[in-house]
Amino acid sequence: MAASPSFGHLESLQTLAKSVSVTVLEGRNLKGVKGDTPVTFVRVEYNSVILGDSPKVDVSSDGGVSYNFSTSFDIHPDGPHVLDDLAHKPLLFTVIEVLPKEKKQKEEKTVALGQAVLDLLPLLQGSRDFKTTLPLYPMPGSPLEFLRPDAKCVMSMLVTVQESLLSSYQLSEGNLLRVTVEGAYAVPEVFVPTGPLQNYMVGFQVPAVGEKECAFVFKNGTLKIGGEREPVPRPKKWPVSNILALGAQNMPDCFVAGCDYEEEDGDLTALEDRELRILGETVKKRIMWDLERRCYLDPAAVACFRKRIADCRYWPVEIARMPAVTSTKGKAGKAEKGGGGSGGAGGEEESISFHGVAYVNMLPLLYPGVTSIRGAFRVVPYHESDVYERTKCSASLFREGHHLAGNRFGAAGPHAKGAGKNMKDEKPGRENVVRKLSNIVKVQGSEIAVEAALSLCQNVEGQQYADAGTFLVLEFVLHKALVPKRLPEELASRVQEMIPPRPQLPRKTTGAKKAVEDYHSQVISIAETILEEYHELFGRQLAEGVTVDTENLEDQKCQLNYDLNSSGKYFAFKEQLKHAVVKIVREKYLKTTAFENLDQLQAFLSELYVYLVDQMHVALNQVLTQQRPSPPPPTCNTSEHLRLFAREAQINEDYTLALTYYQERLARNRQDIQSWLDYGAFCLLMEDNLKAQECFREAVALDHNHLPSVLMCGIMAVMLENYEDAEVFFEDATCLDPNSVLAWTILGLFYDIQENDIRVEMAFRKATKLLKARLAKEKPLSEVAEAGGRQPPSASPFPQTQSVAFSKEELISEDALEVPSRFRFDSTEPTVTVRRPEEEGATAKVSKRLSMAPSKLRVPSMREPVKMPVIVSDMESGPPYPTPSPVSIFRETIRFLMDVNALQFVHRALAHELVSPQGGPSCEYYLALAQTYLLKKDYDKAEECLEQAVQINYLASITRISLALPQQ
Repeated sequence: MAASPSFGHLESLQTLAKSVSVTVLEGRNLKGVKGDTPVTFVRVEYNSVILGDSPKVDVSSDGGVSYNFSTSFDIHPDGPHVLDDLAHKPLLFTVIEVLPKEKKQKEEKTVALGQAVLDLLPLLQGSRDFKTTLPLYPMPGSPLEFLRPDAKCVMSMLVTVQESLLSSYQLSEGNLLRVTVEGAYAVPEVFVPTGPLQNYMVGFQVPAVGEKECAFVFKNGTLKIGGEREPVPRPKKWPVSNILALGAQNMPDCFVAGCDYEEEDGDLTALEDRELRILGETVKKRIMWDLERRCYLDPAAVACFRKRIADCRYWPVEIARMPAVTSTKGKAGKAEKGGGGSGGAGGEEESISFHGVAYVNMLPLLYPGVTSIRGAFRVVPYHESDVYERTKCSASLFREGHHLAGNRFGAAGPHAKGAGKNMKDEKPGRENVVRKLSNIVKVQGSEIAVEAALSLCQNVEGQQYADAGTFLVLEFVLHKALVPKRLPEELASRVQEMIPPRPQLPRKTTGAKKAVEDYHSQVISIAETILEEYHELFGRQLAEGVTVDTENLEDQKCQLNYDLNSSGKYFAFKEQLKHAVVKIVREKYLKTTAFENLDQLQAFLSELYVYLVDQMHVALNQVLTQQRPSPPPPTCNTSEHLRLFAREAQINEDYTLALTYYQERLARNRQDIQSWLDYGAFCLLMEDNLKAQECFREAVALDHNHLPSVLMCGIMAVMLENYEDAEVFFEDATCLDPNSVLAWTILGLFYDIQENDIRVEMAFRKATKLLKARLAKEKPLSEVAEAGGRQPPSASPFPQTQSVAFSKEELISEDALEVPSRFRFDSTEPTVTVRRPEEEGATAKVSKRLSMAPSKLRVPSMREPVKMPVIVSDMESGPPYPTPSPVSIFRETIRFLMDVNALQFVHRALAHELVSPQGGPSCEYYLALAQTYLLKKDYDKAEECLEQAVQINYLASITRISLALPQQ
């Protein structure tokens, strides 16, 4: 990286100072203390440095004033103003009124009317000039406070730079970090607003320029007594101290909005933590900051930021209290400029109390497409050894004197001078003393002395944070994701490149068919007209019983032709047929151009004449034939019947017959996606991976939005070791249905194969969050159903029959919700017969059929009734079914994977189920493992697993699958 020409170009640009020009144009609706036409001037201030005062100008009677005052300041990496200052330090405009001199008054008196604040962030976004109108916020006691809402005072400003402050490389590769410290809730009760003033601080460090540290220190938090929740939304404040107007302290268009606890990324997102959050945010004491600190990260800092998160996911955010020290303006200005000298640092370090730390998990920022994390993080006492163990950070921000380099509210920039390491060498921290003392005592071999020494130097004040349940609400937002995420459109186009879309039906022929039908209708119409004409001419003879012989019939024909020609009806019939014949020529023969010679014309006319005569006979036969042909009998076997026949053949291990049935389904309807999926699952069972991949790709070609088909294409790509295509399929599946627990879990299993731990955590975390949200929505339904005396049906997007993990609803209820056809994997409820031990002491007998079908259980035949479990229980002894273990994302995924015979993913999902907090060696786990052994015909191991399942949960096991023993 260091040798790249881009970084060399960047370094050359940073050696040049760039000037930022600011022009105060005009003001409107100004009003003074001594009248409506005061004399005013504008003072421009940036980064605690006064840039200049405008000339004194009289305000007109309508409140307008034109200043046209320009000033500038330089941006230089080694100067007082750097690029990072533009991110979080605004330009400050103070309108000052010059009061008239009184008698014997030597100097003019002035009074500040109001302040306007200008955000310079557009300069870091590539803008070279921008013009804006800012509200002028009144100072306390200013006459501007009493203006009407529709006549508020405003100021017009213009900011320009000769060239962009950032190069195209910096704009594309750099980033902007926003950190918001909202507040610390449920703080210790010993914090009281009375007594000596205290400065409550929060701080941490971020690489800003290359690997240089930028200390974020948020000071002067406000201690509040509990009783009500903070309003939402509420404005965020600038992290600077020299803004005196109350309204000007709020950042424009920046608000603390909040979100649902379950959507956050902190430590308190579980349902059992909700009560703690509500109490902490309403009843208990809190310290509020509501400050947002923005930091510009150059390309080198972005790379360092990404690497540090990857090396250590937890970052320490320190919180502490120290007495508020009243200082002179000169000293304050020096501190705000970044001069953090060592003088006095040791004394202030000794005054730091209630030192705690919150460990923020920054790893979600390395998830693809993630730009923000927000949450509540528990505060624990600060122990240097613990901090180093979890974060690899060996120095405390507050004990190293970095907080002196920042301004009163904000943080020091990367140009701040602070010899942190030197100060650490000069005065070791309290934790270093503990570590050295413990090492000395360990050498002496006295464990009791170690404990005594550690207890003497414990952070007793910091422990109060943990005892009170204190949590810190933080938000980190990046302008661009550290790891870009592929767009859904890009993924969809990649899938279409690999599997071109296929039309649902063959080429339409409705045009030619309709042309022939029109011709038939015209012929029938003309035939009916001719029959009516014949009846008018010769109907009386037929009524009188005149015998019609061949000679008379010929005479009638000649007379009919004469009558049609003489009346003009014959020519009318030709005109009536003309349009229908033209349509046949165009639609049927697709002939729209002229013929090259007469021979082609004659050949075409002959062919057309024969076709028209044949179709005329067809139409006349339809009219004259009295008995209509009977419709063909319907097909006896439907697609569903063929599927059941195929499953039965699989049960009997007659795979040739099963193959015939699957192929028969496809022969009848090649546009049926479910037929392709069933056939692909059968090929996967037969270990014909190439044929299975072809089937699943055919299903995707029919519908690129069909989730199971896309997932199966990804699974087949993994089995064939085409991991790049597999990732495209799995990511596309999560885009097709972002709320699918199945899609996110399978994506996590894929990343687990790739050993990409960060993305494994991302996918499983997303799936778990979706599952919790779904169960939370289903919980009210279950409560209503329990009140009515029955359990609600399962609402899983995939079939719950043939599954290896069973929810409480499945064990009790017989009904199930209708599953959408695009997600349905047809299944049949297995036959299970359970006989309770009789009073005579007979042992329980269980009937079982082993199956190689995707359901792994026997399908009941048409002659055999379905036997439901007979359960005898005492109502006073409680419910007959044991409470099932919590549902996990892996159990739902195993159901789908077992249905499609994807054993490679099944074993990986079972491994995660075994170690997941919601999983473990449960009954469902052993049932699923047993089914995998049944597929491999390893009946001994299958029987062992089933015995384990029965020992854990007897009823749940025997009601779904019986012991691995043949029926006696």
